[in-house]
Amino acid sequence: MTDLPKPKLELLIAAPRGFCAGVDRAIQIVELAIEKYGAPVYVRHEIVHNKFVVDSLRDKGAIFVEELDEVPDGVPVVFSAHGVPKAVPHKAAERGLSYLDATCPLVSKVHRQAERLVAAGRHIIFIGHARHPEVIGTFGQVPDGNMTLVETVEDAERLQPADPDNLAFLTQTTLSVDDTAHIVATLHRRFPAIQAPRGEDICYATSNRQSAVKKIAAACDAMLVIGAPNSSNSVRLVEVAEREGTPARLIQRAADLDFAFLEGVQTLGVTAGASAPEILVRELVAKLSERFEVAEFEVETTRETIAFKLPRGLEAAAA
Repeated sequence: MTDLPKPKLELLIAAPRGFCAGVDRAIQIVELAIEKYGAPVYVRHEIVHNKFVVDSLRDKGAIFVEELDEVPDGVPVVFSAHGVPKAVPHKAAERGLSYLDATCPLVSKVHRQAERLVAAGRHIIFIGHARHPEVIGTFGQVPDGNMTLVETVEDAERLQPADPDNLAFLTQTTLSVDDTAHIVATLHRRFPAIQAPRGEDICYATSNRQSAVKKIAAACDAMLVIGAPNSSNSVRLVEVAEREGTPARLIQRAADLDFAFLEGVQTLGVTAGASAPEILVRELVAKLSERFEVAEFEVETTRETIAFKLPRGLEAAAA
């Protein structure tokens, strides 16, 4: 008796996908800090939103905490890629802690814009998700009362600012490009004098990964997005696929895959959020190959060549 042949499954794998330059830099900062100072190195908040990455760094000697109070005296601490309020490095300096800031440079750019706008006397409308670390960090760059959070078009419609002719807006870097465009259009309609950012705040990696999903979603019966449920950019990729009419699921690892979701699927789209390493994509392909005869096709929409410099104190360690 011969084994039945495996059903065929065509995989359309989005490119670009996975790690962005900011995530690469943040992980490298933690690894080099462990190499330079020795374990343990403390990290305030998850360095990036991915359990596999966090667990891997923990195995190398990183200790993850939520607040600076949990960091003992005399050990180095790293601030996550999402950015922190100004009060955090100030507090670290007061305690004499050695710290490394792994904030993504594109998030830092938003921080500096916020400072300049407030210095110029403008009130900032910030488009983002409440309680996300990046939003908390950005709000913490300016004195209280200088920034108002908007999450939806409805929020933008309800705004009643004290000085509607003296506004500016900024955005979280990991938002839905389409949703944000609708909110921005509402702000421009209601407040024609509102000042826009000097450049697009939604980062290149977020935009590119959403464009890549749009490119393949219509040709797929379903899509899988590898990423964490607390990863804003990963959750947005699921939403993008679903808006294209393609059922989509977010999974953290191949082990989370429910094969029932693939019932009747002949063409499956695969992508990964900006904090998910490529090894998890390969793990998923291997898992799918256990049940299917897999044919892989990478669909590239753009090629990313951006890289960010490391903090000065670690450049020598990386050499």
